Amino acid sequence: MIRPCTQNDFEEILAIINDAATAYMGFIPDDCWHEPYMSHDYLRHEMDDGVSFWGLEEEGRLIGVMGIQDKTDFTLIRHAYVRTASRNKGIGSELLNNLQRMADKTILIGTWAAATWAISFYEKNGYRLVSTEEKNRLLKKYWKIPARQIEKSVVLSSEK
Repeated sequence: MIRPCTQNDFEEILAIINDAATAYMGFIPDDCWHEPYMSHDYLRHEMDDGVSFWGLEEEGRLIGVMGIQDKTDFTLIRHAYVRTASRNKGIGSELLNNLQRMADKTILIGTWAAATWAISFYEKNGYRLVSTEEKNRLLKKYWKIPARQIEKSVVLSSEK
């Protein structure tokens, strides 16, 4: 079952993100990795900034989460993660399809350039990489991330 997450899901969302983000270890630059990958404060900041999470629940437990954030010109898909033990079962696709139905404008997704598995996933779902110049412009305008992360990231787009 896919459902909107509530404040009661905060700790579980954080646990899913930090479990799934271990996939980045050894791929993203060491200076961009921290333990835990996402802090309580950063997740709170993201939610306060308008990221709404949706989760896929199985047997009363969230196993995947994906955020959506409305920006004036675009819809952003943010923080898409599936528990390590539940990967490769279509959960990410279900969550992405759910959020795509909610969006009424072009969707943008940012991820690490080294996360080739994530890029492939989004490309299989109809997204395309934008140019480096466009990526830099979009990340600076619509995301609140450090310059080093902008340098090491990509943006994918799907026209609405």
